[in-house]
Amino acid sequence: MPRMLDVSEDVRAEIGDEEANRLLEGDSAPGSYDCTSCRTPGDSQRERTSTVLFVGVETAVLAFAHATCIPSQVVRVSEDQLQGAVASIAAADAADELSAAHPEQAVLGVTSGLVLIDGELHPALVVEPTAPVARPGTDGQVDEFLSLLAEQGFQPVSGLEEKPATLPGWSVLVAMGQLHSVLQPGPNGAGQAAWWQAHQPLQVTEGWRAAANKSHTVLVFAAPVGSIGQQPREDLLRDALEKAAANGRLVAAAMPLAGT
Repeated sequence: MPRMLDVSEDVRAEIGDEEANRLLEGDSAPGSYDCTSCRTPGDSQRERTSTVLFVGVETAVLAFAHATCIPSQVVRVSEDQLQGAVASIAAADAADELSAAHPEQAVLGVTSGLVLIDGELHPALVVEPTAPVARPGTDGQVDEFLSLLAEQGFQPVSGLEEKPATLPGWSVLVAMGQLHSVLQPGPNGAGQAAWWQAHQPLQVTEGWRAAANKSHTVLVFAAPVGSIGQQPREDLLRDALEKAAANGRLVAAAMPLAGT
């Protein structure tokens, strides 16, 4: 049965007309799938579905997504980052052993902004949970978010005068001007897996994207719940980051940019 698939010209150019036609005719496309963007089920027989081709150095992986979540496109990543994409496609568990202290699991809120350091604007992401984060198996009385991140290699931030150090194995995946995920090293050294995945890709500003494409690096700051909040302007965001740093409630890492 023909599928309700969108195959962009870029994807068609990569996979060839024969394979693209087979997809559109339903010969090689799944009926049901897990959306590579929002991770919820989709059905290519009943709803518009985008084909998303993740292309590495030597291999490529074709994924599917709700057309309302992401357009059909080619996403170029490294081989390691491709493993992270595969993990997302498979709807692998994106948690890094973080769990909420209270009944519902904490959600990691992520906002983007530009941060001025040493006279240069840097693209940044700010991560703040919606609830205290405890270690699995504990009573949840202590918020362990910062200590868990420290174990992953994030460094404490005392001020915004210097860029944080690069965190090996981690990266930030951006495609078509939209933020998709933050990737961390996979278990037992197996490529990368999603540490945070956008429910729907988040649009970033042209200034943020230009700065990221220039430096090929994104600064990721993280603070416990209640430390930063939603700031309407970047000067207020910087003030909140500096206050969190002064109070010992901020960690950070620099990560390579994956995508464009």
